[in-house]
Amino acid sequence: MAQGLQRCGQVGSPPVRDTFLEVRFRVLAIRLIAEPDRLDVLVLPVRSADSTAEGDTSAEPVPTAVAGPDGTDDEAAALASAARLTGRSGEIHTQLRPGRTPGRLLLLGIGDGGEAAWRTAGAALARSASAETHITIALPAGVTPAAVRGLTEGLLLAPYRFRLTEAGDRPALTDVDLLLDDPTGYEDTIATARTTAAMTHLARDLTNTPSSVKTPQWFADQVASAAADLPDLRLRVRGPAELTTEGFGGILAVGGGSASGPRLVELDWHPANARTHVVLIGKGITFDTGGISIKPVASMKLMRKDMAGAAAVVAATLGAAALRLPVRITTLTPLAENMVSGSAFRPGDVIRHYGGTTSETTNSDAEGRLVLADALAYAVQQLKPNLLLDLATLTGANSVALGKRTAALYSENDELAASVLAAIEAAGESAWRMPLHTDYVEYLGSEIADLFSAPTQGAGSVMAALYLREFTGDLRDRWLHLDMSAPSWADGDQAEVSRGATGWGVRSLLRWLADVN
Repeated sequence: MAQGLQRCGQVGSPPVRDTFLEVRFRVLAIRLIAEPDRLDVLVLPVRSADSTAEGDTSAEPVPTAVAGPDGTDDEAAALASAARLTGRSGEIHTQLRPGRTPGRLLLLGIGDGGEAAWRTAGAALARSASAETHITIALPAGVTPAAVRGLTEGLLLAPYRFRLTEAGDRPALTDVDLLLDDPTGYEDTIATARTTAAMTHLARDLTNTPSSVKTPQWFADQVASAAADLPDLRLRVRGPAELTTEGFGGILAVGGGSASGPRLVELDWHPANARTHVVLIGKGITFDTGGISIKPVASMKLMRKDMAGAAAVVAATLGAAALRLPVRITTLTPLAENMVSGSAFRPGDVIRHYGGTTSETTNSDAEGRLVLADALAYAVQQLKPNLLLDLATLTGANSVALGKRTAALYSENDELAASVLAAIEAAGESAWRMPLHTDYVEYLGSEIADLFSAPTQGAGSVMAALYLREFTGDLRDRWLHLDMSAPSWADGDQAEVSRGATGWGVRSLLRWLADVN
């Protein structure tokens, strides 16, 4: 890739990525219809209703916008009672109807009918009906756009799989019809859900790709390819020579032990009507051995995911461009392989970051904060945004504190923290606001440099956040950090999350960016 500033191309269809690297199930075709023209399988929603027995719930059918054919509505009411359904979100009951239309009737639990419940229901349906080729879902009368968005996201996200081989069973389901009284009123909702799911898939693809392929340059090439068909995007990729000239010492130190040199990707979405400038920064360690402070094998084998923050911010920026969100976004992804070699940086080295701040590094396995420090300092000094957010698979302490599905959120700005937390919740992801303890700050003091990069005292995730805060300058009160190491990867399927890379953060960022003004 040529270095320097590039203007990306014109509007077109989404880019097709290397099929060797991406062999996924086909994306569902979702139609909005007012009259069914093909009724192989009909899905009717049922919701939870309080039972007379204390603590129990039962299911009741939800009146649909378009009445079902051949007595299916009455049949659904009888089945809900006879099958003792609860109506909880994602519960599914299948009834065979030989010789009749539809041939199969599915009762789908939608819980309280909120967006989250519909998302879970859509995910369960996509998995349960994977052997079908076509299904029709009768939606409730007056269904909200939020519910339709949740259902669509669940349908599109749950079937995701990343494989490097054509072998293995694939779901037959390719077509879903949503039966509504006014289909045109939901077209924008479906488009937003589709873009959100597509960008989440992209982040999952990038994160799942093995590091034997995923070098810093490869990642930069994927960004260029994905951005090529979107207007008003500008891309700059700095290689080792430019990083050296401009003084990005943290990125150079971490990437210095690898034969695949580091990169800094800068992607700028700048619509003409933007009033707010947001900088998004994502940690992009394409593989992390721990460096000289080498990890044990069990901790190293999934370190291809250590660039999930970079994948999330890139995918969110591309999604914002596709949706034409009226906010300026500059995304920075410092990319490096943290490898072991004669040129790897050492514990005890002093690193000079962009802008001149120095760090004494005591642990080469705390490398992510070193590359983020450069990007943060550059953003503050050169880009001068209104708001500054970073996402990083930064610490194992994240999962110790909050478990495997919840990110740790840090900010001194109550309003910013509240708005991001609200977007995360609406998107169906999870984060918890953590404290920035002032009595830990003294642990950052070094006798020979400005800062210790990884003190052994204090809580690990909090100390990493406090270290990053030192590079936020006069944007300290407009900065937010998300340590999303834990929820970036799933050991198994759960609702719309598929095992492997989750694409955590893409959905949340797109929700939040849509409301930034």
